[in-house]
Amino acid sequence: MPNVLVTGAFGNVGSYITAELLRQGYTVRCLDLQTPANEQKSTRYKGLVEVAWGDLRDAAFVQQVVRGQDVILHMAAVIPPGSNHNPDLTRAVNIDGTQNLLRAAQAQATPPRFFYASTFDLFGRTQKLPPPRRVGDPIAVTDVYTETKAAGEDLVHQSNLPWLIFRFSDMPLIALREADPIMFEISLDTRMETMHPADGALAVVNAISHPDLWTGRTLLIGGGKNCQITYRDFFSRLLRAMGIGMLPEEAFTQEEYVTDWLDTEESQRLLQYQRHNFDQIVAEIAALLGWKRYLVPFASPFVRRTILKTSPYWNKKA
Repeated sequence: MPNVLVTGAFGNVGSYITAELLRQGYTVRCLDLQTPANEQKSTRYKGLVEVAWGDLRDAAFVQQVVRGQDVILHMAAVIPPGSNHNPDLTRAVNIDGTQNLLRAAQAQATPPRFFYASTFDLFGRTQKLPPPRRVGDPIAVTDVYTETKAAGEDLVHQSNLPWLIFRFSDMPLIALREADPIMFEISLDTRMETMHPADGALAVVNAISHPDLWTGRTLLIGGGKNCQITYRDFFSRLLRAMGIGMLPEEAFTQEEYVTDWLDTEESQRLLQYQRHNFDQIVAEIAALLGWKRYLVPFASPFVRRTILKTSPYWNKKA
């Protein structure tokens, strides 16, 4: 079995990739930042993986970590909302870090295969167009995150490595999260496609055993028709499952957002990864409340006020 390096190995999707690689019998080297959260996640794999703590911006470190690897799965990136708050860091990690990986890979006597995680955000604002989005559709840079992902794709295209790019749909964190203003920056009627991160991970790992795909291909990876919803569906069904209830429409922007439904027929035919529907994703997140869900009906007015305080649109109205 190939030796596989995973960058961002303990992130939202990276942690599922690490688990799936082990399940399928691969030898895994994990690269990530040494934070308390990542150290805690790494304990699940103690004795099962090699862990390399470090920073993609450190070219010498990257050169060392890439040695001996047959496949590089490049998942690490600064993503929204963090990318909005620190554009310089985002460019340094997402562009310079990717360049460091590619140079290190190309310097190997036997260059590894290179996988690059990209995003459906690259299609830009497409709500006025008939869905779904297809891989050949034009791209549009709309913020620093999409700027860096477009640049990353270009760097991969220019390399002489065997490569594969996935443009992923939204993969919500399967966790209870604090409210953030970004959740109100999507209009409620916006089409969006979700996917369980475990399904995204399965697509990535299954691709390793398809060498015919590593010939400069770009595939769209999403949850499929059972995960094609509107943002109203996403937000209302999740909050109701948690006992909180939908928030006022006035708390949300009316501006178009960079998200849409995808044509994933080809990727699903090749990789057979779509296992969860949207209701299952919602149920899994809501279940994390555990015994606290019985307290939510009593606390929901306070919880709703706390969430609404993060909305710039509701605050203006108030």
